[in-house]
Amino acid sequence: MFGMAGRRGGTTAPPEDFEENIVDIDVAEEMRGSYLEYAYSVIYSRALPDARDGLKPVQRRILYQMNEMGLRPDRAHVKCARVVGEVMGRLHPHGDSAIYDALVRMAQPWAMRLPLVDGHGNFGSLGNDDPPAAMRYTEARLTPASLLMTADIDEDTVDFSPNYDGQEQEPVALPAAFPNLLVNGSSGIAVGMATNIPPHNLAEIIDATVHLIDNPQATPDDLMQFVKGPDFPTGALILGKSGIHDAYRTGRGSIKMRAVAEIEEARQGMRVVVTEVPYQTSVEVIGQKIAELVNERRIEGIRDVRNESSGDTVRLVVELKRDANAQVVLNQLYKHTPMQSSFAANMVSLVDGVPRLLNLLQALQVYVAHQVEVVTRRTEFRLKKARGRAHIVEGLLRALDQIDAVIALIRGSESADAAKQAFMVAPFEFSEEQATHILDMQLRRLAALERQKIIEEHEETLKLIEELKSILASDVKLMGIIKTELQAVKDEYGDGRRTEILTETTELTVEDLLADEEMVVTITRSGYIKRTHVEAYRSQRRGGKGVTGMETKEEDIVEDLFVASTHAYLLFFTNLGKVHWLKVHEIPEGGRQAKGKAMVNLLSLGENEHVATCVPVRDFAAGGYVFFVTRQGKVKKTDLDAYSHPRAGGIQAIGLEDGDEVIAVRRTDGQREVMIATKAGMAIRFAEDEVRPMGRGAAGVRGIDVEEGDEVIAADVVVEGATILTVSERGFGKRTPLEEYRLQGRAGKGIIDIKTGGRNGNVVGMLQVRDGDDLLVVTTKGKLIRIHSGDVSSQGRNTMGVRIIDLEADDKVGSIARVEAEQPAPEAQ
Repeated sequence: MFGMAGRRGGTTAPPEDFEENIVDIDVAEEMRGSYLEYAYSVIYSRALPDARDGLKPVQRRILYQMNEMGLRPDRAHVKCARVVGEVMGRLHPHGDSAIYDALVRMAQPWAMRLPLVDGHGNFGSLGNDDPPAAMRYTEARLTPASLLMTADIDEDTVDFSPNYDGQEQEPVALPAAFPNLLVNGSSGIAVGMATNIPPHNLAEIIDATVHLIDNPQATPDDLMQFVKGPDFPTGALILGKSGIHDAYRTGRGSIKMRAVAEIEEARQGMRVVVTEVPYQTSVEVIGQKIAELVNERRIEGIRDVRNESSGDTVRLVVELKRDANAQVVLNQLYKHTPMQSSFAANMVSLVDGVPRLLNLLQALQVYVAHQVEVVTRRTEFRLKKARGRAHIVEGLLRALDQIDAVIALIRGSESADAAKQAFMVAPFEFSEEQATHILDMQLRRLAALERQKIIEEHEETLKLIEELKSILASDVKLMGIIKTELQAVKDEYGDGRRTEILTETTELTVEDLLADEEMVVTITRSGYIKRTHVEAYRSQRRGGKGVTGMETKEEDIVEDLFVASTHAYLLFFTNLGKVHWLKVHEIPEGGRQAKGKAMVNLLSLGENEHVATCVPVRDFAAGGYVFFVTRQGKVKKTDLDAYSHPRAGGIQAIGLEDGDEVIAVRRTDGQREVMIATKAGMAIRFAEDEVRPMGRGAAGVRGIDVEEGDEVIAADVVVEGATILTVSERGFGKRTPLEEYRLQGRAGKGIIDIKTGGRNGNVVGMLQVRDGDDLLVVTTKGKLIRIHSGDVSSQGRNTMGVRIIDLEADDKVGSIARVEAEQPAPEAQ
C-alpha cells in the first residue's frame, strides 16, 4: 500500500506501532543455502529412484493412488485426467504435465520392460515418434505386474509419511515383489548427478537374486552368470560385453547398441529393412537423419527412405540404387545414424536416503534387504492379527462351554453395556474384545456344527501362529519365502530375451564404410598417383585409338598401372630398396583424365627416391614370401610378415648394389616358378626354391645374367595355363604359350622371348594372361586402350607379334596391366 501511494504522488505515514527492523544477510550464504535446498528437493523428490522399489516419487504416487482408486486389471479403464487429478490433489503438488508424462512412460511397452500401467488410447508410438494424446482422451488402469509393486501394502509392510499438506499418508517405498530398479531401469538428471539404469530381463534378474540369497558372498562376476546383460524392450543388439562388465562391476559403463537390419532383394534393387532399433531411439529420428546424410551427400547409394512402422511394429525401409553396395551402405548407416548408439549406464539411486552408485551386486543386496524387511513386517502383522483372532475364538469357545450362564447374564442385564461389563469380571473374566464378540454372536452359532467350525478355526489359527512364529525365528524360512515368491513371479511374468548380445564384435573401420571393389591404380614416372574405377574404361577392339587414361605433362609418362581392391594394403617398394605402406582407399580417387596426387604428399620419400612397384596385400597373417627382382637381374625372397610394420619414413626392403634398382616385387608361397624378361627380348624361367629365404637387408642372388646394355624390364610368378604376353614400345605384341619357355637353372642368360629392333623397338612389358582377361595399355602421352587378351594373336617366341595399339609417331607404350574381362551386356528381348 505504501508503494502504491508513493506511485500516485502522495505519502502515507507508517502506523504508530511500526518498528523498523533491517536484517543484514550474506547474499552468498543465502544463495548457497537456497541452492542446496533446491538441489536436495530435486535429488530426493524428483530425479532419482529409490533402490528398494526402483521408483521415483511421482511414479510411486501414481501407482499407489491408482491402487487406492481400485483401478485394478479386472476393472474398467478410467480417464487419465482423473488419475492425474487425484495424484496431484492428494500426493504430488506439481504440474499435471509432469504427472501425465510419468504415467504415459509407465504405459509404453517400448519404454518399460514390464509396463506398470495399462493404457487405452493414443500413448504415442515407437515408429513415428508421435506424442501421446491429451489426458482427457486417454484412459488407464493398473497392469497385473503393477499389483506386485503394491502387494500387501495394507499389512504394514512399508513405512508411510504425511503428504505435502499433512492431510494424507503416502508410502515412502512400495513393497515391490520383483526388483523393479533393474527390470524396468530408470533415468533422470538431478543437480550435480544423474542416473541411467538400463532395463533387464525379469527371469535373469530373479535368478541372480535367488543365487544371491543362497550365496550371500557372491561377487558381481558370479551374478553375471545369470544376468547376461541389459534386455531392452525394443530388442536390437548389444555389441560386446566389455561395457556390460564395467557397468555390473563398477556401476558405470558404455553399452553399445545396434539396430537389427536385414538386406533384402527387391524388384528394383537391394534394400535395407530395419526391424528393431536401439533403446530410446525412434524410427522417425533415424529416418530424418538418413535423409539429411543423403542430402548432404555423405552417404551415396540410397534412393528412398520409407517409414512403414505401425503401432509397436518397427519397419524402416531404405531403398538402394542398383549400383550400391548394400553392406557398405548398411555400415555407413550404423556409423553415421542412431542405428548404432551407446547407452551410458550410470546406476545411481537412493539408498537410505543417500545417492549411491551401485553395481549389480549392491543393487540386488539392497533389494533383498528390502524384501527381508517387507516379509518380516508382513509376518509380524499377520501374527498380530492371528493372535487377536485366536483370543476372540478362545472367548467364544469358553462362552459356548457355559452358554446357559451367558444367556442368563445377558437376559438379566439392563443393557448391552451392563452385560459387557459383567462379562469382564468374575466369574467370566472375558476381555473387552471377547465380551464384545460374545454379545455380537448369533444364535445359530449354538448349533453343534457351528460349534465345530469354531473349534476348527481355533486349531487352524493356533497352527498359523506357530508357523508365523517359526518364520520370524528362522532366517532360512524367511529367505525361503522370498525365493518362493520370486519364483512365482518369474513363472508368471518371465519371458525370453529380446536383446541379443554379440560377444565377438569389432569397431567399424574405414574399410567397413567403403565398398570392396576393384580399382585401377595409376602411377606416373614423376610421382603422381590416383585410383579409378575399372568400369571407367570400356573395352575396345584391337588396333583402336584408345581413350585418355590420365592427363600428363609432356615430360611425364605413366610408369606403373595395376588393379587392387579398395580394402587392400599397398606396399610401395621404391627404387632405393625401401618399402612404404598405404591402403588403396587412402589414395585419392580421380577420373580417367585426372592427373592424380603427388606421392610425396602421401609417402615420406627421400631425395632421389621414387616408387618402383607396388604389391597389394589383403592380410599379412596369410604367410608367404615377397620375391624381389632388380634391374641388374638380382633376385631375393623374404617372409611377407617382415614388411607388416613399416615406419613413417619407410623401412629397408632389400640391399642394393651401386647403380641397381628394384624392378618388380611379387608375393609367392615359396614353391612357384619365376619368369624374368629383359629389354632386349630375353626371358628366363626357373624354380623359386632355387632362392633361399633371406632377411630384409640382404641383396639377393643372381636371377638372370643380363648382357651389357640390357636390363630387366619385367618379372612375374608363373601361372599354369596362362600365356606370356609381351608388348614392345612401338605398340606391337604377341601371346606365346608358356610351354615354349623351358625351365632353366637360375642365373642363366635365358632364351629369346620376342624379336626386338626395327618396327618393334625394345620390350616395355611382359604379362601372363588368360583368354578371359583384358589388357590395359597406357602410352607415354597418357592414352589408354582396353582390349581382350584373346584378340592378341598367339605366336611363337622368336616372332615380331602384331599391332596392339595405333601410336602417333612421337608416342610410345609406357606400361601394360591385366584386368578381369568385362561381362557383355545382355541382349534386348
